[in-house]
Amino acid sequence: MGILSLLFSKKSKQDNSMAAVPLQPTDSWPFFIKAPLILLGLSLLVFIMIVLRDVLVPVCFASLIAILLNPVVNRLMKWRIPKAVSILLAVLLAAVLFAGVMFFIISQLSQFSEFLPQLKQTGTQMLEKLQAWVDTTFNYPKAKQAAALQKAQGDVQPMLTGMVVSVFGGLGVFVLLPIYIFLILYYKPLFLNFFYEVFEDKYGGKVAEILGETKMAIQKYVSGLLIETVVVAVLNTSALLIIGVRYALLLGVIGALLNLIPYIGGLVAISLPVIISLVDNPGDLTIPLLVAGSYLLIQFIDNNLLVPRIVSSKVDVNAFMSIIVILMGGAMWGVSGMFLSIPLIAICKIIFDRIDGLKPWGKILGVKMEAYPPVNVVSEIDAEAVNKTEKEPAVSQ
Repeated sequence: MGILSLLFSKKSKQDNSMAAVPLQPTDSWPFFIKAPLILLGLSLLVFIMIVLRDVLVPVCFASLIAILLNPVVNRLMKWRIPKAVSILLAVLLAAVLFAGVMFFIISQLSQFSEFLPQLKQTGTQMLEKLQAWVDTTFNYPKAKQAAALQKAQGDVQPMLTGMVVSVFGGLGVFVLLPIYIFLILYYKPLFLNFFYEVFEDKYGGKVAEILGETKMAIQKYVSGLLIETVVVAVLNTSALLIIGVRYALLLGVIGALLNLIPYIGGLVAISLPVIISLVDNPGDLTIPLLVAGSYLLIQFIDNNLLVPRIVSSKVDVNAFMSIIVILMGGAMWGVSGMFLSIPLIAICKIIFDRIDGLKPWGKILGVKMEAYPPVNVVSEIDAEAVNKTEKEPAVSQ
């Protein structure tokens, strides 16, 4: 109705003059008009994000790193170092740290390559035993098992090839990433002024609040992830060294890096040392069970102590929405999307919480439930449980 009123006018019966019908606010539009428009807008947004993934992913990573390096640049500028030189020094510092981590992983992987023949031999023997057990127990012949395995391998191989191609294709991004970071930090005032000038003056306070909270949330989130990664790496390595698993340092660091992918990376991290311990101790399940138990304990400590105090307290997104967003990010942008999904949804929540029409979306993303919810919506039992939680004093973290 509101859009058609711009194209057509209404003729008055009194003076035969054309009077334009005022544009109606979107709140008065019926649901069957608003819902398709919202779905169309979301579909276009997702389509654009998928098509431009090769451009948007490095820009998003560069923006996160630039926000993280911003305090370093400000500190260097306070020491009377020119702006361009301060930014260059901060980028070089980040590059050196990243190169050090990569050098360590590559050096450890070169030692791990000596273990691959034994891994292949033991894995083949274990597979043969498993096939014989399946044949005896379920009367499923080895020939059919081999055919099923070959078919599964044919289905998985294109996916693995695509992942390898995307990883090596993404290596070219590392050439542009420092340039992106430098330019984002250098032209930071230009970008901030853009956000202020896009909106009217009466919204200047909200824009400043959103930008400030977004910067602080991202800085604390990324720095919290780095601290969590170091602590988990130390715990993983210590546990594997005590148990006596080979390549404990490499597996501990890889497990901590995989843990950066919430919920999903931790499961993959457990499987690696369990496989190594099974190969080193064929027929003995004691060490694999100890490895699995220690990793589960570390995951419990991480999820209940480290994450609430270091990471989740900075980005208040509930677990259910986090998993959904991570899977959606992986579907659109692969592994990079899984990592970027939480910071991006945290930015969306900060914006949603400060716009009246979007506040319900901010609430559904958050962890805080309304005090005294209506019983005709959540039932009396749920309402009493929420009210009891709200009345109890908060536990200091």
